[in-house]
Amino acid sequence: MIEVRELSAVFPNGNGGLQALDRISFEVRAQEFLCILGPSGSGKTTLLRILAGLLPPTKGAVLYLGEHISGPRHEVGFVFQKANLMPWRTVLENINLPLELERLESQEMDRAGAAAKALEMVELVGLSGFEDSLPRDLSGGMAQRVAIARALVHDPDVLLLDEPFGALDAMTRERMGSELLRIWQARRKTVVMVTHSISEALFLADRVLVLTNRPGQLCLDIKVDLARPRQEGVRYTSKFGVLARQVRLAIGEA
Repeated sequence: MIEVRELSAVFPNGNGGLQALDRISFEVRAQEFLCILGPSGSGKTTLLRILAGLLPPTKGAVLYLGEHISGPRHEVGFVFQKANLMPWRTVLENINLPLELERLESQEMDRAGAAAKALEMVELVGLSGFEDSLPRDLSGGMAQRVAIARALVHDPDVLLLDEPFGALDAMTRERMGSELLRIWQARRKTVVMVTHSISEALFLADRVLVLTNRPGQLCLDIKVDLARPRQEGVRYTSKFGVLARQVRLAIGEA
């Protein structure tokens, strides 16, 4: 579904440029859950923003179903590290925002249809009963559920997530990982997620990529051969431990 070809990214800084990524190539298959790990500053967020069409690559290309990505696409949803909800809008209104913008642009969806889709997303992310709540009344995990629902409401084929649970405490983060897995199993979107957590990546993903220190290069592409559906107990199996050690060694040597 996504093909990354010899991708490099350099940011001007007055000293010849800061190279964030260096000749990265990989593919993402349809309905695959891919996690990207690497040391801080390895270019993970830069890579994700290029996949989303939010940043242009300096060299190389990203293809979506064979077409070059040159800007944001309707088929791609993005969840940022912070939920970035509009504080004056309710949960339902925040989720409905992309459909409102879509309706203004195309006039294809009526208000009733948009409201029904937004309510469907509320139920999918487990926020029934909080439709009329404002962001100030939500926990961090609930706010991120709203952000995920907002990214899914226009039914994208690809979901990109940039460290979506990084600001949460450990227990909430684990619960949100399980929730994300439930949502993915229900909708089977193609997912690319940046995370700093080895355990989170192995629990969620079909494959894990590891990037080196800046400039980021691909140093590991490993298949996570753990049976699905996955339960929390899989984190404590010997097979999980072997995979975690491989990824940890790759990050340590990156």
